[in-house]
Amino acid sequence: MKEPTTPPDSSFDSLGLIPPLLESIRALGYEEPSPIQRAALPPLLAGKDLLGIAATGTGKTAAFALPLLQKIEPGSRAPFTTSALVLVPTRELAMQVAEAIHRYGQKLGVTVLPLYGGQVIGQQLRVLKRGVDVVVATPGRALDHLQRKTLKLDDVQVVVLDEADEMLDMGFAEDLEAILSATPEERQTALFSATLPTRIAAIAERHLREPVRVKIAKEKVQQGELPRVRQTAYIVTRAFKVATLCRVLDVESPTAAIVFCRTRTEVDELSVSLNGRGWRALALHGGMSQEQRDRVIKQLKTHAADLLVATDVAARGLDIPRLSHVVNFDVPNAPEAYVHRIGRTGRAGREGVAITLVEPKEHRLLRNLEKLTGQRIEVAAVPTVADLRARHLELTRASLREVLVAGGLDPFRRVAEELAAEFDVMDVAAAAVKFIQENRDDGKAAGEEEIPVVAPPSEKRPRSERPEGKAPAERPGKGKGPGGRPGREEREPRGPAQRSDWDITRLYIGAGRNAGMRPADLVGAIAGEAGLESSRIGAIQIADAFSLVEVPEPDAERIITALRHATLRGRKVPVRRDRG
Repeated sequence: MKEPTTPPDSSFDSLGLIPPLLESIRALGYEEPSPIQRAALPPLLAGKDLLGIAATGTGKTAAFALPLLQKIEPGSRAPFTTSALVLVPTRELAMQVAEAIHRYGQKLGVTVLPLYGGQVIGQQLRVLKRGVDVVVATPGRALDHLQRKTLKLDDVQVVVLDEADEMLDMGFAEDLEAILSATPEERQTALFSATLPTRIAAIAERHLREPVRVKIAKEKVQQGELPRVRQTAYIVTRAFKVATLCRVLDVESPTAAIVFCRTRTEVDELSVSLNGRGWRALALHGGMSQEQRDRVIKQLKTHAADLLVATDVAARGLDIPRLSHVVNFDVPNAPEAYVHRIGRTGRAGREGVAITLVEPKEHRLLRNLEKLTGQRIEVAAVPTVADLRARHLELTRASLREVLVAGGLDPFRRVAEELAAEFDVMDVAAAAVKFIQENRDDGKAAGEEEIPVVAPPSEKRPRSERPEGKAPAERPGKGKGPGGRPGREEREPRGPAQRSDWDITRLYIGAGRNAGMRPADLVGAIAGEAGLESSRIGAIQIADAFSLVEVPEPDAERIITALRHATLRGRKVPVRRDRG
């Protein structure tokens, strides 16, 4: 693939954009292009296909939207046709991209329509019937309209695949192939992805014509400079995860934060727990209607809530300037998902914080994340009660300082003078601080208990060195959920799996305790049907309706195929990569 050349001038004026687009850019306050925009705009404006590799939050939308708008000719169109098609993985991203394209192309009179599940299809049909200049769609909804013949791609000049790796991870590979095969061969195609796995390279090989390859290297931090996203992990047992999360949030004091969970059930349960502990937390996941999801995002943007507890459905398309922290309540299922999650903060030059809560058995997964990000994740000690009290006092001191600087204290001097005549002035001040402190946290720190310190397991210790006849110690609360209900059953990987360097992925298997599923059933099926050594199978989680199994990434597709053709507990069950 060809490498692009970068213009010497760093302004948008040097990139060949037409005046109406330059006007829109200036009106929106953009001063100079980001690295991905500087590298991608010239080849796309020249009509070449492009494969762009850049992390989320780097300005990819403008990188493909501006050339797209310059290429198409707005105007009356035949019913159900469009000039440009942008495919994205989620509803949120579809709305964001459509809004951005509308803003950039407003002076051109461009019509833009987002298509995604959850919308009233009648409204979509009315707009499509008039013809649309640009359609931004999720693959499933685009294919649905193709099959209904309410979207025709015969006149498409430009196709963009945004966040292509995420679309493949969500199981849209066949939909993408069907959609691309319905577009003209002479179209211009741009594919953008945060990573470049083999599957993305294969799509580029099949559907892009001599593409220019643009890869934006990770920003290197100079000596003494802070990284744009500070990454920290805390090792904690499952039983103390909620307590640790609240402790860390108290100490960090985020402006606003997203807390990512793996499953919808966990999102609902955690948001209830956080609200019960004094945080204004909202839930967001795929089981909610689009109207509910829109309302939740609006509340976070307008300061009506501090925390958003979400599955990975929120990892794309959200750009909330006040978002200071991202918390992984669970280690993401794939390292790439970690990149997408932490990309929600530290955007547009702002500094952000990424925090991950890691169970002792998951400690090895941090290596995968460090390898992908090229940055070390600091493993920190869980804040103690003393740390929490010190932080609260620091906030109180800052508040008092603000009041002193603001002035206007005359109405309160009489009370201070009367008390100072009876008590030492320092005691009066200390009493005021104590009163403020106790009212600030409602005595929270007084009721806090220490969270047990967990040392990361030694991955270098051979199994033969374990005391004979002893199994690994159980975690506090293992096998019990809230209220003593049966929790997840887990099994530590054995032997070589504990010291292996292979990447981990999790598989979702659509049968759990209600179907009588046991860890032995899953190990036996994977070992017997897929031929994988049982020692290479990682942790197993069995819920009421489903199970999650950790397996080596290189063997994942083979295992999925084998299990789909097998029976578990006497019946066929759905098997796929877990996506929360």
